[in-house]
Amino acid sequence: MNKPEITTLGELNKSGYQSRSIKDELRDNLLKNIKNGANSFEGIHGYEYSVIPELERAILSRHNINLLGLRGQAKTRLARLMINLLDEWMPIVAGSEINDDPLRPLSRYARESIKEEGDSTNIEWVHRDERFFEKLATPDVTVADLIGDVDPIKAANLKLSYADDRVIHFGMIPRANRSIFVINELPDLQARIQVALFNILQEGDIQIRGFKLRLPLDMQFVFTANPEDYTNRGSIVTPLKDRIGSQILTHYPESIEIARTITQQEARKDSRQQESIHVPSLAKDLLEQISFEARRSEYIDAKSGVSARMSITAFENLLSTAERRAIMAGEEKTTIRLGDFIGMIPAITGKVELVYEGEQEGAASVVQSLLGEAVKSLFVEYFPEIKKLERQNEKSPYDDVINWFFDQSDFQLLDDLTESQYRQLIDSIEPLDKLVKKYQPDFPKEDVYFLKEFVLWALVEYKKLSKYRLSEGIRFKDLYGSYISGLQ
Repeated sequence: MNKPEITTLGELNKSGYQSRSIKDELRDNLLKNIKNGANSFEGIHGYEYSVIPELERAILSRHNINLLGLRGQAKTRLARLMINLLDEWMPIVAGSEINDDPLRPLSRYARESIKEEGDSTNIEWVHRDERFFEKLATPDVTVADLIGDVDPIKAANLKLSYADDRVIHFGMIPRANRSIFVINELPDLQARIQVALFNILQEGDIQIRGFKLRLPLDMQFVFTANPEDYTNRGSIVTPLKDRIGSQILTHYPESIEIARTITQQEARKDSRQQESIHVPSLAKDLLEQISFEARRSEYIDAKSGVSARMSITAFENLLSTAERRAIMAGEEKTTIRLGDFIGMIPAITGKVELVYEGEQEGAASVVQSLLGEAVKSLFVEYFPEIKKLERQNEKSPYDDVINWFFDQSDFQLLDDLTESQYRQLIDSIEPLDKLVKKYQPDFPKEDVYFLKEFVLWALVEYKKLSKYRLSEGIRFKDLYGSYISGLQ
């Protein structure tokens, strides 16, 4: 909708415009979306039957909201999407510092303007995108920042005494009147600053330096926070929690499919990468499985969480690893290889908080173990389980592949292999080709080489083969054969 052409208070009154509080505005527009079957939170996945219904109920109840959850759970994204539930345009008294409603003016400036000019009072229109304010709570935030303070420079310029309310400089919250105001990481806000929010949340007014100033602000507050047992830096004071209408718990994706959807949506992909790099479906699943393994790993602090951003940045690194490899080999197109996953380690090591045992192992070593566990978790979905203990002379589906490596002195998958060289080398393992055709005969042809390499990695994880990382690639060998040769 184009910006309304109404420019004066008289025209606004004639148009039949009626004031609504922001909470009623959000509520009414949400009800319209629900009736029309429209999605109010487009781009949010995995919350359809958990978080979003609770958030919608909170909006319908006109509540201020606290989104509580670990990092990387789309808390801020949810808050920002609430903008779409606002009316597209909102009228204010022209020149107002606090978005004064022309029909319900609050500030002295707006009241005096309307008193002097009447129906000729100028009106400005504010787009909904400008009605979202966000503040990251840090220990240095002051009451003056959020609510306001006396401005001595303004007092001197206007030649006013400090007893005159015109010397007040409004803080972020009054300036966000009739808007959505988000405070991220609320526990980081000092307790005395949290106390300053009590009146705003309960009575809707503010107090500045002892002035008898009552501004019934019209606000929609959204707070985000990590669980208090993780946030050692501070906590939300109990009276403030009591004044927040709804506390909604967020969570991580509950399935690989949802996690994949989020990663593909959020990852920044160069158009050239999309055209030149094929990513097998199994590779995408394996990438997401690493996050699932990390969230239950004994080496990683579960209280700190494993952000969805980890999978996103890891996927970006994965594409860049394959892109770099292809360029160095002089090729225009390539397919993701399992060896490329080594290149995403730097994107993961900084995203996880290690416990003491994890620090002892080392971040890179922990990430490689997560990759191994992810391979094992997905392997059983495609092939028969590899048992830890087998009966003597018992035939295994993998015996032929293992025996093939027993006869090979050196099998290396180098990083700089061209696509044809890589495929030729994989095809040389004839028992591997028979195994894949037997158990996955309908596997997509363009993905089958990734699947074959996946089998080799799984045999390593199940202690059937050995794998060594070389500076220029990976060497696979028979486990016991290489051990015996090492003794000779």
